[in-house]
Amino acid sequence: MSKYTIGVDYGTESGRAVIVDLSNGAEIATHVTPYRHGVIDEVLPGSGRKLEMDWALEHPADYIEVLTTSVPAVMKETGISPDDIIGIGIDFTACTMLPIDAQGQPLCFDEKLKDNPHSWVKLWKHHAAQDEADRLNEIASQRGETFQPRYGGKISSEWMIAKIWQILNEAPGIYDQTDRFVEATDWVISQLSGELKRNQCTAGYKSIYHHRDGYPDREFFKALDPRLENLTDTKLRGEIYDLGSRAGGLTEEMAAKLGLNPGTAVAVGNVDAHAAVPAVGVVTPGKLVMAMGTSICHMLLGEEEKEVEGMCGVVENGIIPGYYGYEAGQSAVGDIFAWFVERAVPAEVKEQAAAEGVNVHVWLERKAAEYKPGETGLLALDWWNGNRSVLVDTNLTGLIVGYTLLTKPEEVYRTLLEATAFGTRKIVDAFHHNGVPVDVLYACGGLPQKNRLLMQIYADVTGREIKVAASTQTPALGAAMFAAVAAGAEAGGYDDIVEAARHMARVRDESFKPIPENAAVYDKLYEEYSRLHDYFGRGGNPVMKKLKAIKEEAGHSSEAASTHS
Repeated sequence: MSKYTIGVDYGTESGRAVIVDLSNGAEIATHVTPYRHGVIDEVLPGSGRKLEMDWALEHPADYIEVLTTSVPAVMKETGISPDDIIGIGIDFTACTMLPIDAQGQPLCFDEKLKDNPHSWVKLWKHHAAQDEADRLNEIASQRGETFQPRYGGKISSEWMIAKIWQILNEAPGIYDQTDRFVEATDWVISQLSGELKRNQCTAGYKSIYHHRDGYPDREFFKALDPRLENLTDTKLRGEIYDLGSRAGGLTEEMAAKLGLNPGTAVAVGNVDAHAAVPAVGVVTPGKLVMAMGTSICHMLLGEEEKEVEGMCGVVENGIIPGYYGYEAGQSAVGDIFAWFVERAVPAEVKEQAAAEGVNVHVWLERKAAEYKPGETGLLALDWWNGNRSVLVDTNLTGLIVGYTLLTKPEEVYRTLLEATAFGTRKIVDAFHHNGVPVDVLYACGGLPQKNRLLMQIYADVTGREIKVAASTQTPALGAAMFAAVAAGAEAGGYDDIVEAARHMARVRDESFKPIPENAAVYDKLYEEYSRLHDYFGRGGNPVMKKLKAIKEEAGHSSEAASTHS
């Protein structure tokens, strides 16, 4: 009799549950539940309160709805007995964090607190803590903190400590009423198992936690703000568990809602991109995995701890036990393409796509594929949502050079594809030239399944072969694999993730290889990209930040005038 686990993948806009056969990694059924409240980045639900620039929140009730909708749906579709489901695991965007009370409930569930935006989930792409991140990095540099090089020299505004400090600065009452600040992945696991157990992946990459040394000492937090001196002993307290650990068993209440057996093994939480690494069979160094969706996370294994500019972190056991897991990333990729289609494509393009019976992305890809590298005469910087790696600066913005009166939408579309590929090459080069080899790329997520042109451009720009995941739900598959490890071989699972990957990981037979003549042209374009990258990103011309500051000032003036009128 086959045994199965369930992987639940929490993305930016929706969550999905997948039932996986442990014998071969086959995905038996999948169900997607869109978040009812979506990404909250303009107005707070219920109160109508307008959010400031760079905010991005979510509703934690949406996460539970994913479980109670998608898990019963896949169980019903397959007819698999709950007796044959031996474990459940999840992966999540990160750092997506929230404040909870002593009972483990989100503060935004409290009627008295729900109108304060700081009581809600701060999504990974909440960038409003940049001031705190800048000050944190400045103080860490002044003190010579040893953790800083492990994060490429800078701690991001997307991460836990900067977001906590923003709450303390802007809503001290919320900070005081918070029992613990937790990653959303750990909170959801606590709802499944009744146990709040922090995972090594998010703690290491997003909360400055070191596998051997722990958090930075109290003196560092005191230097940030005396009120933060005891943060790690109080509001970040709790043991940190390795990936694949068993968080506990499914509670009776949740088992009834999900249609599973009480006591079913629940794995500790994980990060979406990181869970995808073993799901494509990568359990050794030299292979960089790109989890490609709204953004890209780049993951790589190494045998030593190296310093690499702009990496999001290097964490021992952070991805695969026994190795140092490296992470870097781009803050916007699919989001850029979506922006272009939704906000910048003329009506005639949409009409032509409709006439041909295809969506606009497909139409643009077809037309863009007719151009050779360099033929558009355009070049772009891919900073529509700031830069995560290697500059680690969310205040940078996008740029396109080379427009003329003859520029066509498909030329712009191709240029945006190329820009994100150049951003990935910048990351690959940073690793490869600093002693962390990158020999081959693996791609997973929604983009590689949909856009062949994009994959060929990435191969040509990076000069490396790209293998593509066979799964359309790679992070969920990875979460299901870690659930199999949490259940263990005795229950029909596996005792380690390497063994699980041997049986369950899958990639396509077809891969994308660099075309030499394309690569030669892209090498020239990459030189120009790098010049623009350094000029606008390393202080040569701070115009992007000045424009953003002027915009913010104008917005405040307009809001003040509206209030007085």
